[in-house]
Amino acid sequence: MPETYEELKIENQLCFPLYACSKEVVRQYRKPLEELNLTYTQYIVMLLLWEYGDMSEGQLGEKIHLESGTLAPLLKRLEKSGYIKRTRPENNERMLIITLTEEGMALKERARCVPEKVRCCIPLADEDLVALASLLNKVLYNMTNNNKEK
Repeated sequence: MPETYEELKIENQLCFPLYACSKEVVRQYRKPLEELNLTYTQYIVMLLLWEYGDMSEGQLGEKIHLESGTLAPLLKRLEKSGYIKRTRPENNERMLIITLTEEGMALKERARCVPEKVRCCIPLADEDLVALASLLNKVLYNMTNNNKEK
């Protein structure tokens, strides 16, 4: 009789439903974001800039969990699209400050419909979505803070 290795079955893995759901949610964003000329990750950057204003590249990377090597080309594309401006302060040539342009600020109004368009694609009651988001935020917070302590 073959060994079952229950711990290695895909249905017993937490990582797989998280991975598959993440891919599917990002896929649902594709169409509404194409209308804004944004990728999903660019949208996340814009959300942060709309909410918090100017930020350094390092601050952005920390908030969206991206390394500079991944974030830099994304920011260059946003700048080429006319949504942001990247500048280096005179007193710190190593730092890069990301600022919204007027076009980037105006995009915020056009983006207001994106959350509702995606929300319609997720088959959960509002209270379940709130509970899921709360739990995922708790997991992320605990994992990232535990990793910082090590």
